[in-house]
Amino acid sequence: MRVVWLVAGIACVVLAGIGVVLPLLPTVPFILLAAFCFARSSTRAHNWLINHKIFGPSLKDWERNGAIRPSVKRKAVLTIAASWLLMLFIGFELWVSAIQFVVLSCVVAFIWTRPNG
Repeated sequence: MRVVWLVAGIACVVLAGIGVVLPLLPTVPFILLAAFCFARSSTRAHNWLINHKIFGPSLKDWERNGAIRPSVKRKAVLTIAASWLLMLFIGFELWVSAIQFVVLSCVVAFIWTRPNG
């Protein structure tokens, strides 16, 4: 089972890397999932991710307290708003925009209700 968790963790890191350049593929959920998978498979891989200079501090905040840093919250909300506005300009159907607005509002509410890291 450890091998399955390790492969899943590696796949999540790869998908997160792709998500850095593709706007439709989110990076953060894949990094969180990779940390979860590595915690169940490989202490070495988990420590590498937790001590990573970019992802490490946020992962430590999340693992300790379920916290998100205020600067990260602001960036996330701005990115979410920009993506929704871009969708409006592209010209999706109104019902699609409304559904996305509701879903993204729930995501924003979740982000802002987390403790500050």
